[in-house]
Amino acid sequence: MQTIKQLIDQLYENEDLSDELLLRIIDEIDAETTPYLFERALDKKSLFYKDTVFMRGLIEFTNYCKQNCSYCGIQGQNKNVDRYRLSKDAILHCCEEGYQLGYRTFVLQGGEDPYFTDDRLIEIITAIKTNHPDCAVTLSVGERSYESYEALKKAGVDRYLLRHETASKELYEALHPKMSFENRRECLFNLKKLGFQVGAGFMVGLPNQTSADLVADLRFIKTLQPEMVGIGPYIPHDETPLRGSKGGTVEATLIMVALARLLLPQALLPSTTAMGTLDPKGREKALKAGANVVMPNLSPTDVREKYELYKDKICTGDEAAHCRQCIEGRIKSAGFRVDMGRGDHASISEPQDALGVQIFDLTQTL
Repeated sequence: MQTIKQLIDQLYENEDLSDELLLRIIDEIDAETTPYLFERALDKKSLFYKDTVFMRGLIEFTNYCKQNCSYCGIQGQNKNVDRYRLSKDAILHCCEEGYQLGYRTFVLQGGEDPYFTDDRLIEIITAIKTNHPDCAVTLSVGERSYESYEALKKAGVDRYLLRHETASKELYEALHPKMSFENRRECLFNLKKLGFQVGAGFMVGLPNQTSADLVADLRFIKTLQPEMVGIGPYIPHDETPLRGSKGGTVEATLIMVALARLLLPQALLPSTTAMGTLDPKGREKALKAGANVVMPNLSPTDVREKYELYKDKICTGDEAAHCRQCIEGRIKSAGFRVDMGRGDHASISEPQDALGVQIFDLTQTL
């Protein structure tokens, strides 16, 4: 029988493994082989992104939400949330401030807020693109119709983040009252069809989650082939039905980040705020396990504490410039180089000749 190190090497070479062998890695990896997994994941990431880490400017523009996901602090039924919506002018101000700080990607994230109709979002997106045509805009506002996604794409949205949360139908339906497992997946495939750079992702350590569920998550992202994969630990929130439950760990999450890197070598993998919430060095550890994106907060400081998806979220009080300086210093101290550009998926950012044909640097293959 192959050792875990041999399985990791096989995954490195083939960029895939059977579900049975992925399960073996998850269940049998230990303190000796885990560093080897991280090393191989970082080697794979370096083939496409070298030592680069991309910075995105995050704007949490509404904490209203019509859904009631059992784990989420801003779910609609939580009456103790101090709700807010940023105005168009406030969002544009955040973008302008971010632009002056060097950001060239803005991530607009919010709950599923019915107030933000297609028309309102299109007005905001159009203004951002008019003011900053060299910037990418990422949107993360949940499930919408095909027609809505199509309209947002035409307005200039480059990327769309929609975590699939879990690839287990049973677990998904237990955690998402009155939501459809099938619709969630259909939304992701619709986004792919429309040409977005798509972000999926999942939580590690959910109540009743098994190793087989995590293998299903890895298999789903391998099938979907998203450009981005957000993986973070589940952190309980006191104002949700899951209050008091046991959360996920940094250690288990890092293993999933590394496995995702080996399965999707060119993916953009965020080092999430949740990792830094559980461990002061959590974000750096994720970068050393193959992650290559961080998203400092550009939201106004007076609303940051109100966007509380989970308890004790970090970086709720720092102003935007300090937030960038702090995280950039951490990235550099971990041995990586900050890239403030658009930071597109490697398949998109490869240089092309005048005919649109990818140019390959032959010195890299000789």
